[in-house]
This record gives sequence, C-alpha cells and structure tokens, in this order.
Amino acid sequence: MIRNLTLENRYRILILLISLALFLPFNGLVHLFDWDEINFAESAREMIVTGNYSTVSINFMPFWEKPPLFIWMQVLSMKVFGINEFAARFPNAICGILSLLVIFEIGLRLKNYKFGLLWALAYGASLLPFLYFKSGIIDPWFNLFIFSAIYFAFSHISGRESGKKESFDMVFAGAILGLAVLTKGPVAILLFGLSIILYLLLEMKFKFLKWKDILIFSVVLALTGGAYHIYQLLLGNWQLVYDFFIYQVRLMKTEDAGHGGSIFYHPIVLFVGVFPSSLLAMEAFFKKDSNNNDYRKLMIVLFLVVLVIFSLVKTKIVHYSSLCYFPMSYLAAVSIYEIYLQNGKVSKLSQVLLAIIGFVFAISPAILQFLVTLPPEVLKGFIKDDFAIACINTPVHWSGFEFLIGVASLGILVSALFFLRGITQIVALFGSNLVFVCLFMVILVPKIEQYSQKPAIDFISEFKGKPVWVTTLGYKSYAPYFYSAKPKQACTDCNEDEYLLYGKTGCDVYFVIKSNDLKSITEKNPELVQVEQKGGFILLKRVDKLTSE
Repeated sequence: MIRNLTLENRYRILILLISLALFLPFNGLVHLFDWDEINFAESAREMIVTGNYSTVSINFMPFWEKPPLFIWMQVLSMKVFGINEFAARFPNAICGILSLLVIFEIGLRLKNYKFGLLWALAYGASLLPFLYFKSGIIDPWFNLFIFSAIYFAFSHISGRESGKKESFDMVFAGAILGLAVLTKGPVAILLFGLSIILYLLLEMKFKFLKWKDILIFSVVLALTGGAYHIYQLLLGNWQLVYDFFIYQVRLMKTEDAGHGGSIFYHPIVLFVGVFPSSLLAMEAFFKKDSNNNDYRKLMIVLFLVVLVIFSLVKTKIVHYSSLCYFPMSYLAAVSIYEIYLQNGKVSKLSQVLLAIIGFVFAISPAILQFLVTLPPEVLKGFIKDDFAIACINTPVHWSGFEFLIGVASLGILVSALFFLRGITQIVALFGSNLVFVCLFMVILVPKIEQYSQKPAIDFISEFKGKPVWVTTLGYKSYAPYFYSAKPKQACTDCNEDEYLLYGKTGCDVYFVIKSNDLKSITEKNPELVQVEQKGGFILLKRVDKLTSE
C-alpha cells in the first residue's frame, strides 16, 4: 500500500510519525506549572465537575480572561485520558503535529516538498517551538490559527492578482481567525490586520482586495470569533463580557502579575529561545528569495508586527512573541534550502554564533549539577533570598552524569558546524538541539521541579478528596484548586481567604507558605502551626476552637 502513495503523501506520513514520537511521550512526567498550565487545566476540570461547559471559571467563579476554545479541547482530552497532566498537554501535542503538517503543505505550495520538509524541521526542532508543543498553554493553537489565516489571506490576494475570482480563501481566513479569537481573544485580529494591511501598503496591492472580499471575511469572522461572547450576552452575562475586554486593554497598558521587562526582552527571548533557527533566519532577512519573494516579505512584516507590538506592551511574558516562531522558521528554511541546493555550509558568522550559544546550552547541565552541590553557607554568599537557598537545599538525587547531556549535544553540534556540509550539516545541527532538549526535559526538568514547585504540590496533593480545605498563603497559586481536586468554593458570600483563616469552616484548614514568610505569617496568625517543611515550602495547619471542637 505504501508503494501506491505519492511521494508527498509518504512525507506527510513521515511527519506524522516523527511528530507523534517527539510531542506525545513523557508529557505527564512533571506536574503542571503555575500559573498558566494549572490555570487552564483547572478551568477544564471545573467544567467537568460542574457540567457547565458554556462559561469558563476558576475557583468556580466566572473567569473572563480567556475564551473557551482551548479549555474545551482540554475537557475532551480529560474525558478520554482522565484529569491529569498528560490530558492537559495532549491538545498541544496534536497542535504540534498539525503545525508541522500545515507548514509542510504551505512550503509545498510555495516551492516544493523539499522546502516544506526543511521548514517543518526548522520549526519543530527549534528550542521554544518544541517545548511549547509539550506544554498545556494556549499559545500554540492561537499562533497556528493566526498563521493559517494569514496564509489564506495571502493566497486570496495572490489569486486576485493572477485573475482568479473565487472568495473561498477569505472564508477560510475569516473562520480560522475567528477560532484564534475564540482561543485567546481579539488581539488575534490586531496581529492579523496589521500584518496584512502593512503588507498591502508596502507592496501596493490594495487594488486586489475587493469590498466584497472584506465583507465576506468580516461576517465570517464576526460569527465565528464573536460566538462565545454573543452567547454570554444572550445569557445576560454582560459583566463577564465587559471584564474580558477591559482585561485585554489592561494587558496593553500595564504590567500584569508583575511581568514587566525591558523593551529588548522579546528580541533576546527570540534570539536565544528559537535556537538554532533564529541565527539561520538572519541570513535570509535581507536576501531576496528567488521564488515567492512576496511571501518572504509578508513573513518579515508579520515578524516585525508581533515583535514591535509586544515589545511596546507593558506586560512581558515569553509566549507573547511566540507567533514570531513561524516567520523566523520560514526565513531559516530559506537559508537552509539554499545550503541544500548548493551543498554549501552555514556562514562563518553563523557558525561562530551557533557554537557560542550551543556551548552555553551545553554547559547548563554541568552548572546546575555544580550549583546544587554547594553548601548553604557558600550559596548565601551570592544568593540573598532565603527561600531560594531553602529550595536549592532540597534533597534531590543526582547520578553525577547529568553533564553528559551537554557533552552529547555539543559533540553533535561541533561535528555539524565544522566537519559536515549540505543537508547533512543541517540535519545534524537541528539533531543536536533535539538531543539536548529531549534529554534535558526527561532527565533534568523533573529534578528542577523538585527544587521549585514539587514540594508545595506534594503538600496539596496529600489532601486530594479529603474533607479539608487547603490553600496557599503569602503567594498566589492555582495548584490548590487542581491538585486537591477542590469540589466547590469554600465560601460563596464572603472573602474566601479571610473565611479560611478566621471563619467557621467546620473542618481542618491547611496553608502552604514559602519558608521566608513563616515568621511574619505566624506572628500575625498565631492559630497557624507548622506541620512540615519540604524544601522552600512549609505546611501550616489552622488550630483553634472552631476547627478542633
């Protein structure tokens, strides 16, 4: 049967199989990470618990910050795999598979199947894109929808330019962009709109966009993207819709949740985080593409729009600029394709930069391994945070060979850069990155989690299904909701934090705090007594007449 398949279909199956092997395994190896992963998974869990699938909630209260599409995906996943980490991350594994297939299809249409394969390699084997497909956050789907909508808009404009009259591409663009709005919000329209408008202005192609096209696109977008909030308005949930749009504006104007940063935050994140594609992309940024140069210009416009907007936005979070991964990987593929055609090599400058950044990544396991072996008195000499010291002193088993992760990836990288050429060099270059990321995730991330959030989640998980309340005090976390399988709100008509501290709960109440907050919290609340400490976290129990009688 395989022999009867076209070459393109064989490569589609190859991409599918490799994607499954890369994006599915070990997704339940570590707990979900605060805030975003646990936040979204908890919203999905609460939908299942309450049976209310029409309204997103957190702590069983309406949650206006995000639309429901990704949460619905997690609900379906949890219905199949259970309420756990693997199920929460499964939708993004599927997104990874679809993203590489979409990239292959677009590359096939723009040039040929070889370019499509190289583009899929540049995207899927770069650092942050790979990690995002093994996460439980919203952005991979959000980015895929926007990127796909932009392609269909480009395809429509190109078709009009060559004399075609169909408007189906604009229907697809509007519907898919609507899905992006349903995934994360109206910022999708901003990113799409600015990118397309700037491209049309620069290329003077507005004449190829008819009013009928804009009308069809707008109607489809409004019906698809506005469906959820229109439904909420019909239910009378005006406040939820109002709060949602106010939140979107606030993200642009102010720092959210303390996530501020320099205007250079996202350029640095992209340069280092999309390794090695970021360096290869630079070579194609100012070079004309011999074929489909219009699409190259559109990708550059998309990259600059996303980068500028989120560099100006006050809130700085890594995944805000993650839509840039698509144009960066495209530009990297343009450079790689040229190397493939000429059986050439990466430029000298790129060789040096790739070697430097690759070396920094490679020595990180050894640095971690060395850091955790230092005695507390030495650590206190350059780390002034007692909580951080307590976390580092958490007993975690190290074999002593973890540094070999970096040695293995660096060995492949050096061989690729200095001893290979052509497509073999490119495959080895991205292969070294995959070796590093996969081994780092399987071997080191579970250890890192033991130093960071695992002690707190272990405390919380002990009370899963038990008739007690457990929460955090002194810092915000969504872990008590998800990992204690909280069945309902502790208090519906009062401040829940105050209720758990001082109210007549009728059951035991436990609080997880950071170790450096112990003195201030217990002095203010003498009824809280220490039960246990693990790493940098302490478990307190409320002991008073109200709960002991």
